[in-house]
Amino acid sequence: MMKVLQFTVPIIYKDSVVVEEDILPNFYNQLHRHKETQLTLIIKGEGTLMLGNYSQPFKAGDVFILGANHPHIFKSDSSHFVNAINGNAHSIHIFFDQERIFKNSIEHLPEFEGIKNLLGNIDQGLQLPSINADYVGEAIIGLNKKSGLERLLSFIELLHYFSNQVKDWKSLSTGFSSVELTDHEGLRMNDIYKYTMEHYAEAISLDKIAAVAHITPHAFCKYFKKYSRKTYNTFLNEIRINEACKKIIKGEYDGISNIAYSTGFNSAINFNRVFKKNVGMSPSDYIRNNKFKAVYTRLALLLVPLLNILAFVDFD
Repeated sequence: MMKVLQFTVPIIYKDSVVVEEDILPNFYNQLHRHKETQLTLIIKGEGTLMLGNYSQPFKAGDVFILGANHPHIFKSDSSHFVNAINGNAHSIHIFFDQERIFKNSIEHLPEFEGIKNLLGNIDQGLQLPSINADYVGEAIIGLNKKSGLERLLSFIELLHYFSNQVKDWKSLSTGFSSVELTDHEGLRMNDIYKYTMEHYAEAISLDKIAAVAHITPHAFCKYFKKYSRKTYNTFLNEIRINEACKKIIKGEYDGISNIAYSTGFNSAINFNRVFKKNVGMSPSDYIRNNKFKAVYTRLALLLVPLLNILAFVDFD
């Protein structure tokens, strides 16, 4: 059975910033936490990020900052397991202990005021806006090749970029603080998460999910609300909508009704209502927006080579 693991980052004491590159069939599948703040770049792979009482899809190119001591898991999509080859999941994680680097040292220097404010506002976690992702992705890949003082200085430079150039960070928080989980409670919550992610497309009754948690249905409702600050039905719908958004982005559907039934909803009407509540727009509007983005991306890819050629043409 699984629980919230107190993950120990392999601290190398000559390095204040630890970088770990994972190239695996799927992402690390244990709900875990650690005292270090974590900066993660997803290079390849997709799935669902679960952070405390918050969840959302992730994909290649995404960059996240996860707050210290918050239970989290990057849950791989089912496609990672169908064809489980090394490289399905590729990510770089940067771990740093804020107190070790900043406390009673450089945090009091006026030049670090912006970085101090950024780190103080991480809370549960933040997602980098997509407009900054290319620059930051290259910086993280470059930082992975460095060590010692060179790595530390590059990392501080990256934090400086975050605090001065990045606007509109996305908060990875529901607005409600999660109740701290013991290992025992974490084991139970992780079983609930795991079962939900694997069976979201099915009709999950209260009796069934309570049996997974090994408690009565009445006790389960109180238990889940206490530790997640939301009802199980709300959580289940969030997971289903996350999966619906992935299907739309990948084009894996044949009409809105198909999306609804394939993600566990019993009617298109209910799906439309829940989708709009969670995403802020109807499924049809979301489909149109993503079609526009796809056309724009393809057009940009076609124009780049042309512009490169024109740059060398002498029109005189």
